Amino acid sequence: MANSDSSIFPGTDSPTATPAATASEGSAALKRGVVIPAHPLALTSERRLDERRQRALSRYYLAAGAGGLAVGVHTTQFAIHRPEIGLLKPVWTLAAEEFDRHETDGGARLVRVAGICGDTRQAAAEAQLARDLGYNYGLLNLGDLRGSTVSALVDHCRAIADVMAVFGFYLQPGIGGVDLPFEFWTAFCEIDAVAAIKVAAFDRYRTIDVVRAVAESGRTDIALYTGNDDNIVVDLVTTYRFRTDSGEVDCRFVGGLLGHWAVWTSRAVELLQQCHDVDRATPTGAGPLLTLAAEVTDANAALFDAANGFRGCIPGIHEVLRRQGLLEGVWCLDEQEQLSPGQMAEIQRVTDSYPHLVDDAFVAAHLDEFLR
Repeated sequence: MANSDSSIFPGTDSPTATPAATASEGSAALKRGVVIPAHPLALTSERRLDERRQRALSRYYLAAGAGGLAVGVHTTQFAIHRPEIGLLKPVWTLAAEEFDRHETDGGARLVRVAGICGDTRQAAAEAQLARDLGYNYGLLNLGDLRGSTVSALVDHCRAIADVMAVFGFYLQPGIGGVDLPFEFWTAFCEIDAVAAIKVAAFDRYRTIDVVRAVAESGRTDIALYTGNDDNIVVDLVTTYRFRTDSGEVDCRFVGGLLGHWAVWTSRAVELLQQCHDVDRATPTGAGPLLTLAAEVTDANAALFDAANGFRGCIPGIHEVLRRQGLLEGVWCLDEQEQLSPGQMAEIQRVTDSYPHLVDDAFVAAHLDEFLR
């Protein structure tokens, strides 16, 4: 088991609490199911951190009713985890300050998720920093362990779980993830500090592997969150039923941790409530939501640049936020990461086609407050 090396992140403290204690306050909301936007990175035209707009994004999401935020994840740009970039601690700190402000002002307890990257030494150090900054859960990106055995991957996860409660993450291989077989998820569910799993495989077969592993584990305390931006609503209204050694087990996705929900967030909060309100044991009331499901997927194809292998997914999110005034531009740390040809027109098409998915009026009414 690797130990955290605080020298990677100067100024971090030694452990002072158990992983379970760090997650306790946000656990009720996590299990109930909430909207968790994947937080983008606000940059100036010089590609430096725009602190004012970074805070504005956090304020927007929390004012829109998000139950938490995930920071340092793919939508935040994984490059911030590189020491030479030097943005991980500042970005995590800005969000943590906005979390504290929201809760101090009487807001609900939030689910605070920190994206964790790197080999075991780096990941453990990041987890320690995240915990020290008040984050509840570490979302484990295993991309840097590509080629490792299932046993090695599980050992890595156990090491991070010794530092803080963990959020499993099936990131699709097309954007840097690793193929994670059913055997991995079976072993992963045996780790006591696993609190939730985000499935962003963009693949029905892989998604079912994860849900079946949870069902067969016998655990009822692992919350399932969809990260399948191409299939959000269907995940949220589907009952997954499996016959196990303990009998028939039903599993459901209770919420979403999504890059798609980094835009039009107030509408996402309404959508999740609609999904929760549907009696998912019967088809009654599901028809309109299935129509909505296709509309959300169409909108996501434009935002995430599905036609071009998702190359423009982060700039696509930025473009919507730019149009709303929350971001100044669509700049990414990588200068080559730009909107694809035709993508802006596609974003305009879905915006015009599905005005009920858009929350421009909400943002406009509060923009000065978010940017204060």
